[in-house]
Amino acid sequence: MKFSYLIILLCFSLFVGGCSSANKAEKSRIKRQTAQELYEEARVNLNSHNYRAAISKLETLDNRYPFGPYADQAQLDLIYAYYKNNDNASAISQADRFIRQHPRHTKVDYAYYMKGLVNFTAEVGFVQEVMSAKLDERDAGTARQAFNDFADLVKKFPESQYAADARQRMIYLRNRLASYELHVADYYMERKAYLGAANRAKYVLEHYPKTTENARALLIMMTAYNELGMSELAEKSRRSLIFNYPEYAKKIGL
Repeated sequence: MKFSYLIILLCFSLFVGGCSSANKAEKSRIKRQTAQELYEEARVNLNSHNYRAAISKLETLDNRYPFGPYADQAQLDLIYAYYKNNDNASAISQADRFIRQHPRHTKVDYAYYMKGLVNFTAEVGFVQEVMSAKLDERDAGTARQAFNDFADLVKKFPESQYAADARQRMIYLRNRLASYELHVADYYMERKAYLGAANRAKYVLEHYPKTTENARALLIMMTAYNELGMSELAEKSRRSLIFNYPEYAKKIGL
């Protein structure tokens, strides 16, 4: 029994020693690599979805050759590698760094796009993981940040190759944000805080026009103003609801 234990311990020691030697050899090899060699290996890692290895090589390239011909692209690839490795904080930090250091770079639009995509994926991913939670009941902070990130891209680079995709994602986010605001408005209505409810609904119409929630926003405004005795504003909301959303108005008996 004791002899078997010694054999196992010896084998484990040899295994650990072998791994340590291999790691030292790999680190030594990387130290001798040129910027081109590091970048080419990082691209192979990215293409094979080995994002941790890609990050290691790209970070080494970035630190060792910060002004070389591969430096800018390595920084952009780092954003993507962090994102795919589920390190959202590092991805956004790297994107902000690139924007700050290269505001006029021909590919800076990619950094803006990735900021939005990271936050968008975090928003959608959370929804998929927690299906039991209603979307409009959750805090909309991440969705709002993603919307603002995409809005920055579209405003600054309307002709960017990423602009069309950003606009499509903004449609989803606009509806998501409008739903959240009306969830808060409903909360106010239940507690008879009618002015707060009306203001939330009005905010939706002003900031998220042409969303799927606009008709409901007008209904909340009409109801809240009636409760407040503001008959003129209530009637204005009712007429707007009937004119712009006749099917919805008919459905609720207006």
